[in-house]
Amino acid sequence: MGIKAQAIELDSVTVDGVDLPPQWNRIFEPRPIRGYDLRAFTDATAVAGAESLAYCFQCGKCTGVCPVNAVGDYSPRKILRRLQLGAPLTESPDLWLCATCGNCLRVCPKLVDMISAVPALREQALLDGWAPKELASALESSARYGNPLGESPRRRADWARSAGVPVKVLQEAGAPVDVLWFVECYPSYHPRGRDAAVALARILHALSVDFGILGPEERCAGDSQRLAGERGLFEQLAEQNIRTLAQYEFQTLLVTDPHAYNAFLHEYPRLGGVYHTLHYTQFLAQHLPQLPLRREVPARVTFHDPCYLGRHNGEYEAPRQLLSAIPGLELVEMGRSRAQSFCCGGGGGGMWLDGFAQDHESSRLSEVRVLEAIETGAEILAVACPYEVPRFEDAVKSTGSAGRLKVMDVSELLALSMGLGPAGAEA
Repeated sequence: MGIKAQAIELDSVTVDGVDLPPQWNRIFEPRPIRGYDLRAFTDATAVAGAESLAYCFQCGKCTGVCPVNAVGDYSPRKILRRLQLGAPLTESPDLWLCATCGNCLRVCPKLVDMISAVPALREQALLDGWAPKELASALESSARYGNPLGESPRRRADWARSAGVPVKVLQEAGAPVDVLWFVECYPSYHPRGRDAAVALARILHALSVDFGILGPEERCAGDSQRLAGERGLFEQLAEQNIRTLAQYEFQTLLVTDPHAYNAFLHEYPRLGGVYHTLHYTQFLAQHLPQLPLRREVPARVTFHDPCYLGRHNGEYEAPRQLLSAIPGLELVEMGRSRAQSFCCGGGGGGMWLDGFAQDHESSRLSEVRVLEAIETGAEILAVACPYEVPRFEDAVKSTGSAGRLKVMDVSELLALSMGLGPAGAEA
């Protein structure tokens, strides 16, 4: 801890003819920086990737925009201050609360990069054998099964049986495709994720897109695992996916998940995997004139910008273009949207840390966001990330908002307007 500064007071002093008693002429000796135990600070900033923590000059801009600070005592500035006071970050709960949303970096004048620093320090903590139990379980399942849900790879394409349209599994088709759809884990296995996958399959079929999926050969893209500190696991998953993708001919890699989008744009090229990658909303926006949006969807809808589609990768327009084209739909914006969007809490491994976060936060970030959506008067909260439908649907229930707000993927709303039927029904 720091040395307390010594106060100096004079019995009496006169300034411009005014006598100042001791309590009004008090000054303090300089507090020497060497009075602090800076070992925790120097250890953290010595970790490769975490060097920028040392750039912080405590302006506090990050505190005002950090979503976790809205539900707890947290921000990059506060983390750094605790480091300066001797609290090792690799042994602190603070390390696991960051959702890597990127809002702090957006406003930081010194470019303190928590998107690099937090995963680097988490990696060190994992090497030291410390990780929240629920995160460790998701990482173990990812390594063992290729997905964090612990599901069998052989069941990865089972969702397609409900689509009612042909879905090529490339291992069986044995022919080139124009579009290779990288479905990802939650759309393959989670019940609500599968609903969105079915909707998108029907839309692609209606557009006569020549597409196929990897099915049992696909493994998690691994970006959330990387951000949770498991770079080695990420590289294992990525290298396996790159080897698999190299076996097939395709023009466009279509992804459902913004986290996979981020990985394929920025991380896979470093390992040799370079692809023309589009998020599904971007792909469909390019084909908007061909979408037969005939049925009205008479509802007030607000859209939640996924951090890894919007703030991290700059795509704000494609989802809004699609929603605005649906007849009868009224699109309204939440107060925090686009670059200033509030985080759902699922990024950076947060999808698998809700139980841990409950001990350190007054409410879930998804609950805050659901209440913001309700404030707009919206009947539907539209999303474009597989993490968000289950997260927000849980938040609707936990905030007592059941019946007031419905959560739907953009693909589900498009399929509804195209008359393609609900998931599980014949198109």
